[in-house]
Amino acid sequence: MEKEHQIFGIRAIIEAIQAGATVDKVYIQKEASGELMKDLMKVLKRGNINFSYVPVEKLNRLTPNNHQGAVASVSPISFFDLETLIETVLENGKAPLFLILDQISDARNFGAIIRTAECTGVNGIIVQKSGSAPVNGDTVKTSAGAVFNIPICKVEHIKDAIFLLQASGIKTVAATEKTDKNIFEISLTEGVAIIMGSEDRGVNPSVLKIVDEKAKLPMFGTIGSLNVSVACGAFLYEAVRQRQ
Repeated sequence: MEKEHQIFGIRAIIEAIQAGATVDKVYIQKEASGELMKDLMKVLKRGNINFSYVPVEKLNRLTPNNHQGAVASVSPISFFDLETLIETVLENGKAPLFLILDQISDARNFGAIIRTAECTGVNGIIVQKSGSAPVNGDTVKTSAGAVFNIPICKVEHIKDAIFLLQASGIKTVAATEKTDKNIFEISLTEGVAIIMGSEDRGVNPSVLKIVDEKAKLPMFGTIGSLNVSVACGAFLYEAVRQRQ
């Protein structure tokens, strides 16, 4: 975590959240207690801010300062409102291309995906507030700065984002091995949102039930899967190929 993108100390974190800072995640010392810590937990739950309990050694590695049992990572970017972004993109008249990341948790994978998305003309990336990788120093570096050039939306639930996109006439296509169709059989020329799943579980089964299409990449080797950022690149460039 970059020092300029972190806040340490319980009171400082509470005040930052109340002042409107974009806090990605808060690391809290295991078995921490006290009235101030209770106040922090109330603020985190009220704001639906991602947090996790960690050993004190983890906090000491994040900062040498007196952290009081809490360190927060602060996003270097501002997040967009999804409904507003969809309206703006549709007004442009071109077929939208959105990317939904279903709880991709590795910051470097996230950064690599952002870089590819920016290069392929993606109009916006949608992530869930809980369970998703933070926008931190690793994300910024791996994205080669692309994180500052592409709108990113945080939503409470991925399924709500899918319903909103579908209601706006945008087709949703999930990348999954649980289908007989490959991506080259799916039309990506109209407005579309591509959904990539987490590194270990793929797209959530409850999400797969509500998408419009499911597609996979053909695999010819003995290894049964690709790194998620590589697979995402293949899907996005197929959309580019079809639209040219």
